[in-house]
Amino acid sequence: MGDEAEDAAAAWLRARGLAIVQRNYRVARGPHARGGEIDLIAQDPDGTLVFVEVRHRADTRHGGAAATVSPAKQRSIIHAARHYLATLRTLPPCRFDVVAIDGQDVHWLRGAFEARS
Repeated sequence: MGDEAEDAAAAWLRARGLAIVQRNYRVARGPHARGGEIDLIAQDPDGTLVFVEVRHRADTRHGGAAATVSPAKQRSIIHAARHYLATLRTLPPCRFDVVAIDGQDVHWLRGAFEARS
């Protein structure tokens, strides 16, 4: 189900003008390093690099998909984003979004959370 949700989210974002730069960016977990994963990395038409977490729930009986992006999950995504940004020559403006799919309803939460220094 996760791949299908990511496919749907990527198509939904492309239809709104974003270009998908990378899917499933992973930072390896090691003895002295924590891992992390970013579902989608996209670029907004204005040049903003967008790190996207995709969440899917069949329905909202036990809470919506967006509510499952916990503070620990946010820290993991931020860690992976910092790792990805370290590979770039210049740092673009960045944003953390969530695409929450509840059944057939898609919710795009732009700027869902921020990286703290």
